[in-house]
Amino acid sequence: MKSLKLISSAIAMLICFVSMAQERTISGTVTDKSNLPLPGVQITIKGTKKYSQTDYDGNYSIQAKKGDALVFSYVGMDSQTIYVKDSNIINVVLKENNAQLQEVVVVGYGVQKKSMVTGSVSERKGKRTKIQAESNSLYTPSPTITIRGNEYVSPKNEPLYIIDGVPAKANQMAKINPNDIDNVSVLKDQAATSIYGSKASNGVVIISTKNEIYKNLTEKELDKKLKILPIPTEPTQEDYDSFVENAFESPKTAPLSTFSIDVDNASYTNIRRFLNNGQQVPKDAVRVEEMVNFFKYTYPQPKNEHPFSINTEVSDSPWNSNNKILKIGLQGKNIPTQDLPASNLVFLIDVSGSMEDMNKLPLLKQSLKILVDELRPKDKVAIVVYAGAAGMVLPPTSGDDKKTIINALDNLQAGGSTAGGAGIELAYKIAAENFIKSGNNRVILATDGDFNVGSSSNSDMEKLIEEKRKTGVFLTCLGYGMGNYKDSKMEILADKGNGNYAYIDNIQEANRFLGKEFKGSMFAIAKDVKIQIEFNPKQVQAYRLIGYENRKLRPEDFKNDAIDAGELGSNHTVTALYEIIPAGVKSDYLAEQPDNLKYTKTETNSNNYNGELATIKFRYKKPDGEKSIEMVQVIENKSVVLEKASDDMKFSSAVAWFGLKLRDSKLIANKSSEEILKLARQGNSNDGEGYKAEFIRLVEGAKQYN
Repeated sequence: MKSLKLISSAIAMLICFVSMAQERTISGTVTDKSNLPLPGVQITIKGTKKYSQTDYDGNYSIQAKKGDALVFSYVGMDSQTIYVKDSNIINVVLKENNAQLQEVVVVGYGVQKKSMVTGSVSERKGKRTKIQAESNSLYTPSPTITIRGNEYVSPKNEPLYIIDGVPAKANQMAKINPNDIDNVSVLKDQAATSIYGSKASNGVVIISTKNEIYKNLTEKELDKKLKILPIPTEPTQEDYDSFVENAFESPKTAPLSTFSIDVDNASYTNIRRFLNNGQQVPKDAVRVEEMVNFFKYTYPQPKNEHPFSINTEVSDSPWNSNNKILKIGLQGKNIPTQDLPASNLVFLIDVSGSMEDMNKLPLLKQSLKILVDELRPKDKVAIVVYAGAAGMVLPPTSGDDKKTIINALDNLQAGGSTAGGAGIELAYKIAAENFIKSGNNRVILATDGDFNVGSSSNSDMEKLIEEKRKTGVFLTCLGYGMGNYKDSKMEILADKGNGNYAYIDNIQEANRFLGKEFKGSMFAIAKDVKIQIEFNPKQVQAYRLIGYENRKLRPEDFKNDAIDAGELGSNHTVTALYEIIPAGVKSDYLAEQPDNLKYTKTETNSNNYNGELATIKFRYKKPDGEKSIEMVQVIENKSVVLEKASDDMKFSSAVAWFGLKLRDSKLIANKSSEEILKLARQGNSNDGEGYKAEFIRLVEGAKQYN
């Protein structure tokens, strides 16, 4: 009997392990019938305690296996059950539950049938009475509240919120778990003002939770229970490097344009954070190329011995009607995970006092757990922390010992000053001691960038990281937080240290960069990738590189293998845009060109190169190589009208256009948000993760600042 029990127990454990092995990430977007995203939708796996919740943009992800029943529930909507099949993407449209919000009304003076209420109760026949708080920040600024269909109430005229009988603020209401809500109503009548006074003159939103979990709490107690942090009004202590936007240049006086690729996308997520918080975006926080490169485009895989394919397209400029846009797209080779080299990773974590906020160290630890989940047995991780001093809290540990790594992360606490330089020294020392030849050797620095002890100036940081680059160890910078965020230091470290840089504003972004795009973020397939383009003066009167201001190189740097440039990851895409003023076109953006110059006059044969717009050259090194390999390609002088251009051309141009507008560029004639939205919608395709749809909503929301 005892042996039978042991066999039964072993079989049960085997079934459990098989079940766990079959689990995969299911993600998607939940919307209403008007295609509006629904934040706060509860997703549960039927018969289990596992659950997830949609974010501000209606996106969710949950670990489930084939055959699981996902139950989607939301206040005022019919619940929907969908079974997991073969697809990893499940998008859901919830329908209104009119009975739930129309039959019973909770008022300040009791519960009544709607037919018995003589005052004004929010109701719109044929439409769901919508109480939707839009917020995507741990700081939870006052959200936009929609009452009575789609009529917006500004903060100055917002209604009174009552949660379990306690007056509350909009940001507090926005943080309530929808699964805890029992009843919601919107009341606007004389009886309400007689109970709540003049504060209720704009109406009352009354929320009753199950078991009255917020009853009798003070405002501070409510903030603490809902984990609400104060929102900084302006990013006065944040630091961004200033730069001047690229101007138009003549191919006669500047025949070569040379720059390093940039795979970073920190600028876009940082901009997203500002816009979601209702803050003005600092101009110097806008790096247009990082905005464009946040999104993935449908370039073909390389078909030769080189690690990336080259793709070009020419179409009309959407913001200057007489100009053209040249798009250059690189597609990195997609290497199967099992074929990727072993990783030697060192997590370098800032645990100084400035990191104690919820969107810093707590979010950082959850982020790195996502990365740990991707590790294989042949990978290893060490953890170095720094505050007043630096120290190793976890020696190199196998990737299959995830419990030990996660326990080390969970034990981290914030406090002390910030010895960033000492932390970098120790992290690189450990990485070098455990160096894997032909492997992925990388330091992953996670911080708010506020180095304030020792080597703290930007020039000191630059010298330090350039020296460490010689070890062959790559660098990934993960930025966290707001208010005192030091973007300038993070950018320098990534640019000068064979690195990449991401700003993690929420757990969804961590899941994207460290989970879904793990291979591209963590495994370089080419380093020091440089681009040099020579425009044909017969076809091009002037050109300008859009963005990449901090990545421009001198013409002579192109063939100098000692000059650092950007890295390309597995399956990564890189996109660069040039704006071109064609030959013969009159333009207000052209400087007066010198003529009849004796020594710089170029003799050309009118029969040569008429069909060429430009010649483009690339140089790159293998991840463990020191000598560059060169590629050359001719760009034909062929342009298509924007209406017939690819979706990639339309969408990337729309993103660049929005970035130029945020920077208040003096080189764009058309600054219409409606036109930007129109072009972005036309180019919105292959958006399974919903990032392009999110961009469109950001542009829509930013119109109020125009």
